[in-house]
Amino acid sequence: MTCKICGDRGIIILNNETAVPCSCVKKDRHVSLPKNFINCSFEKFQFRYYTKNFTDPETGLTSYALAKIAHKAAKNFIERFLKDPRTDGLLFTGKVGSGKTYLACSIANELINKHGCLVLFVEVPDLLDRIRSTYSPGGGPEQTTEYQLLDTARQVPLLVFDDLGAHNYTEWTRNKIYSIINYRLNERLPVIVTTNIKLDEITEYLGERTTSRLLEMCSPYRMTVDIDIRAVQRKEKDRRDY
Repeated sequence: MTCKICGDRGIIILNNETAVPCSCVKKDRHVSLPKNFINCSFEKFQFRYYTKNFTDPETGLTSYALAKIAHKAAKNFIERFLKDPRTDGLLFTGKVGSGKTYLACSIANELINKHGCLVLFVEVPDLLDRIRSTYSPGGGPEQTTEYQLLDTARQVPLLVFDDLGAHNYTEWTRNKIYSIINYRLNERLPVIVTTNIKLDEITEYLGERTTSRLLEMCSPYRMTVDIDIRAVQRKEKDRRDY
């Protein structure tokens, strides 16, 4: 059932400037995380999916080496964030199924569960769809407005911006993404971004303004695999169930 207070955003904005947890979050602190990812953790991260035999042409490093670097960067981010909530964020790039979202959710889970931090996980396509729905006669869930959705993403202490992918972005979608990123840059609020767009191609999809700000506020880390990890896990599960 949708929360009547926050519309399942998990966050309430006070005085148009301060993000605080909704009462529903006290019951379920993972209100903003997909159920598939609420058990993600650094300890469960499987390096066996990253081969030492494949060298990434972009970096000259193996998939295994890149995974090690990204994993360490994610853990280091937590230490930095706890010391300074206005530290730089992270930008995980790589093709679908390379573990980007898993690492991002591992960060969210540790900060939420072990340190009681307020973290918002947002799938970019879903957020844009929810904003569009507010233009309909019936509005969004529980009459959630566009400004509520944008303000939540802008002002939450830590935003996980998942699947900033190679979609067909219009000027409208670019402007919405820009408004979130630009606000967070100006207020020095970190963001964890996952994208399947190559670093040197992001401008083509998001525009120069947004790309410039992302690279200013986030340290980039590339992840590669020779096969979609989800496909491998599906085969492993099917063999166990057989």
